[in-house]
Amino acid sequence: MDTPAVRSDATREGERAIVRDPLPTQGLLDFRVIELFFFAYREFTADADSILERYGFGRAHHRVLHFVNRDPGLTIAELLEILQITKQSLSRVLRQLIDEDFICQIPGDEDRRQRRLYPTKKGRALAVELSEAQVRRIDASLAKTTDEDMRPIASFLKAMASDRASARDWFERKDITWKDPE
Repeated sequence: MDTPAVRSDATREGERAIVRDPLPTQGLLDFRVIELFFFAYREFTADADSILERYGFGRAHHRVLHFVNRDPGLTIAELLEILQITKQSLSRVLRQLIDEDFICQIPGDEDRRQRRLYPTKKGRALAVELSEAQVRRIDASLAKTTDEDMRPIASFLKAMASDRASARDWFERKDITWKDPE
């Protein structure tokens, strides 16, 4: 007896039902923005990833370098709150950045148990190199938009990112707005 080259979609006892139809781009769910995010994020991180690879670093190293450079003197507790990760997750990455002289850890002035994080010159240079790679991609994309287009883009991204108090606090402290300079 010949067996068919392609299995039937019919479910038999002990077999899984196989779905062959793709989810539609628009239907019960709208996948357009989701997939724009997937591909935009992939490209946004690709340039920095290739730089990080030269150091044996990953995206977690990049995030730590970014925030320590944006707010030198940040405490470990503050960094944990911003990144929304555990101490254990941060520990390995931070240890590597400290051991390789990208970040310096200094006891706090008021509370010596507190650890404040500062970039070294080497850490600042790497953070700038990573950001320059990402800014080039952002600038190239924004060159295709107008200032009027940017307001809703920025508003959308801020609304997407503002669920957590740590993000809202950061936006306020760092004046992350899209208003015209006075």
